Amino acid sequence: MNEQKPLRLRKRAEFLTVRNGEKRRGVYFLVEVKEREDQVGPPRVGFTVTKKNGNAVIRNRIKRRLREAVRVNVADDMQAGTDYVIVARRDALNAPFADLTRELSKRVSRKILTRRSTKA
Repeated sequence: MNEQKPLRLRKRAEFLTVRNGEKRRGVYFLVEVKEREDQVGPPRVGFTVTKKNGNAVIRNRIKRRLREAVRVNVADDMQAGTDYVIVARRDALNAPFADLTRELSKRVSRKILTRRSTKA
């Protein structure tokens, strides 16, 4: 388990770098994951809620729910030396908190098989 608290991504360049990584689609959000070059240090997480989700009040509510879900349940599942960007969908606002954290934990934990098919 990871003992370090995840740090926040704040700069646009950091968000754009993570965009080139793996994408894990969920019901309430899209999680973009990319391992950093240095592979050391705590995980970093960033949140994106677009204007099509609603006005500033709605967007901030969605971000607060996601931040709390990460803080309470998901931080231990995050890999050290990895950046995560959570792109929220509108459904994240009214989803039961238990469902939100379960879905987030499933998307954040490392996948063993990431490809749909393997051709020889």
